[in-house]
Order: sequence, then structure tokens, then C-alpha cells
Amino acid sequence: MFLVREVYFSEIGFIPNGLMWSLTTLAVATWRMRARGVSWKDLGLRRPTNYKVSLIATVFILGLVPVLVVLFSVMSDQLALVVAPDNSAEQAVSKFGDLRGNWLLFLTIIPFIWLESLLEELLDRGFLINWIERMLSNNLFATIFAVIAQAAIFGFRHSYDLSERSITVGLIGLAMGLGYVAFGRNLWPLIAAHCALNTLSMLDRVTGV
Repeated sequence: MFLVREVYFSEIGFIPNGLMWSLTTLAVATWRMRARGVSWKDLGLRRPTNYKVSLIATVFILGLVPVLVVLFSVMSDQLALVVAPDNSAEQAVSKFGDLRGNWLLFLTIIPFIWLESLLEELLDRGFLINWIERMLSNNLFATIFAVIAQAAIFGFRHSYDLSERSITVGLIGLAMGLGYVAFGRNLWPLIAAHCALNTLSMLDRVTGV
């Protein structure tokens, strides 16, 4: 996940590079899973058995994310924590172009954003949580550690620092991980929530609100 990001083709832009990183990691993960006799269906890429529970899981994640972010904001103010400011707005312009008022650009790139959201859930929740659990003997401690560890990894690799952005993204990963283990380990509610969050983030950049 980290080493492949050292390969960057500046000629093709951020989105193709991001998909290349995720698809390369997906190929390696699939190879290791096959060696263990594990499929993506086993990790949660399967039809939900109860759509009502899946909907509740999606709403749970979407509701938990702002709660965790607000709690972090309150704690950082109370404890006077010093972290680097969130510069994701400037990074978004360099990655995607100027989205403000550009609905055509939004409609062009949003399918790729959704695809990347799906790939991140497969890798960060489906693969990482289960791989860490298996490495630590599949007990309660292993599950708790796996959920926290994947959230930390998810946050860090989005900005490679200890900043407001990396912590916020890590909290999103924590909400996703909790939703995954609490609601039957089905990946589709996580994918739906992830796509919704990224869509809202991109819409915010288009409207400039």
C-alpha cells in the first residue's frame, strides 16, 4: 500500500495513479488470499442477507463519522493539541482540478471516485482487518487492534503526516471498521457510506459552500 505509492506518473494525473495504486494492491491481496483459500466473498463482498440491517449499518456509519470528528475537535480544543491544519482544499485542486462551479468535471471524475471508494473498502476494511486478526489469532483483542490499526493506516496514507486531515480520515476509517465488525462484516454498507461521503466532499468543492 505504501511502496506502490512511490511510483507516480505525472503525465497521467492523480486519479489514474490512485487507481493504479489500489488495483496493484488489490492484485497482491487477491494473490495472498488465494494462497490461503480465502475469497472476497468470504471477506464481505457478497449480497446482504438483510437489506434493512445493511441500511441501518450505512446510516450508522454516516452518523458516527460527524460524531467522531466533533469529539476530536472538542478534545483537541480542551487539550490544546497542536496538529497541522487541513490543507485538503488546496490538495484537491492539484489532484482533480478546480471543481468550483465545474459540474462537467464533477460528473466526469465522480465514477472514478466511487470506484476508488470501493477499492479502499475492499483493501482497508475487508483485507486489512481480517489479515491483522488472523495474524493475532482471531480473538477480541485482535479485532479491536485490527479496527484501530486499519484506521490509523487509512488516515496516515492519505497525507503521510499527523495533521487534521489524517486524523479526520482516520476517524472515518474507524467508523467504517466499527460498522464492518458490528453489522455482519458485509462490505456493501461501507462502500455505500464511503461513496456518499466522497460525493458530499466533491459537491462541497463544486458549490464552494
